Amino acid sequence: MTTILIVLLIALTAILVAIIVVRPGITGTRGGKVMAFLVLFALPILCVGMGGAAQLEHSKSTEFCLSCHIMEPYGRSLRVDDPGHLAAAHFQNHRVPAGEACYTCHTNYAMFGGVKAKLGGLKHLYVYYLGNPPEPQDIKLYEPYNNRECLHCHAGARSFEEGAVHAADPELLPALRANKTSCLSTGCHSTVHDIPGLKDAKFWKAGE
Repeated sequence: MTTILIVLLIALTAILVAIIVVRPGITGTRGGKVMAFLVLFALPILCVGMGGAAQLEHSKSTEFCLSCHIMEPYGRSLRVDDPGHLAAAHFQNHRVPAGEACYTCHTNYAMFGGVKAKLGGLKHLYVYYLGNPPEPQDIKLYEPYNNRECLHCHAGARSFEEGAVHAADPELLPALRANKTSCLSTGCHSTVHDIPGLKDAKFWKAGE
């Protein structure tokens, strides 16, 4: 719906510009001056603003993230038929919105996390089109994964709070909440995307 509205606004702007070009004399009246201001300044700014907002919203989609070919293996990893793969288990069981899976897990949930994630996305686009993009297996996080991103959804959930492994050690949950012990520690959820292992993996076909 937003895209249709933007297209209509652009079409309206183009028509009004054409009218002013063909009949420049109409700008001699007060109403003509108002129309010229709207056509030449207000409407273009509105179109650019709405278009930019729509594209920023689209950049949150899993489809957009996986549109770069170097991210294709990460998309495949979401369908690995193994509940031990963290990303696959979350995606296939809809623990995260399937349409925004990448953004949901890789957004910093601090105050300016969404802004930071989108600025990082702009950097990715620059590197992809104008720089030297790394191979998929060489892609690294900018900083160690913070448990805050996991706890944004899991904190307070009964399956998390009362899980056999989490409840076995009374010091574990406080350490996870304080980010002293990583959720991605060896022996916990250490297998996330496992790009090198995809060549030997079996894949879940349902939901395609």
